[in-house]
Amino acid sequence: MTSPHSALPEAPAIRLIATDLDGTLLRDDKSVSERTIAALAAAERAGIEVFFVTGRPARWMDVVSAHVHGHGLAICANGAAVVDLHAGGTFLEVRPLERTVALDVVQALRTAAPGTSFAVELTTGIHYEPEYPPFFLDPGATVATAEKLLFEETPGAAAPVLKLLAQHPELDPDVFLATAREAAGDLASFTRSSPTALIEISGLGVSKASTLEHCCAERGITPAEVAAFGDMPNDIEMLSWAGRSFAMGNAHPDVIAAASGRTTGNNEDGVAVVIERLVAEAQATNQTQPQAQAESARDR
Repeated sequence: MTSPHSALPEAPAIRLIATDLDGTLLRDDKSVSERTIAALAAAERAGIEVFFVTGRPARWMDVVSAHVHGHGLAICANGAAVVDLHAGGTFLEVRPLERTVALDVVQALRTAAPGTSFAVELTTGIHYEPEYPPFFLDPGATVATAEKLLFEETPGAAAPVLKLLAQHPELDPDVFLATAREAAGDLASFTRSSPTALIEISGLGVSKASTLEHCCAERGITPAEVAAFGDMPNDIEMLSWAGRSFAMGNAHPDVIAAASGRTTGNNEDGVAVVIERLVAEAQATNQTQPQAQAESARDR
């Protein structure tokens, strides 16, 4: 693994930076530091696209909406949605969790981990069970059992489900995730980003990595041309996919194992530390190319 202060290995030039938000780009107080703001702008000026890739819903993207340049796109809800931050978080693409599948997952987890409570994240907002911890109460939320929240009188007529959230009051977070995957891993994708026993459940095959791969393919960008940053298990697939990947100094052990490099913690602007080096690398490449072309012309 490389340290944040060691030279970057020889590799294709980076064309896109994909970064998680909480615990990664954002400091613990949920702010974006001045250094990070400057680094993001410098990346865009150097021709490197930046994608925010987060578990957050579109309605929680205000903290970074002013700092996405150019395309204005972000990947939200662990890959379940691509949104346009320049247009107030408008949904451009949705990869939903089918409600019938979500109901099967609820039943499986109620059996495998009694005491589990659920919330349902829709494109229109979040709704939750009475027992679900009030992490972020939404005044417009419906409070009812997951079975009622997921029921449709007319199948396909209701708002798409972006993800199902499952919380357990007692289990270790990693144990809960492993239990859920064993119970229903053939039905949906399971991950987590919280330090508590809170699991995020998406449609089968939906992840930060799979949606990022699709966005990159549309731009003709290969994995080798992507640098990714993350700190929690919901970042692992993305870090494994990207040509260069950096676990934060505060990252989960499994994330550190998956990444090809490490940087400093989120409170020490670890993403900006690496972006500054990537921008310097891009500038050096741009400066040497005309010289190389001139030398080649003289040789001919």
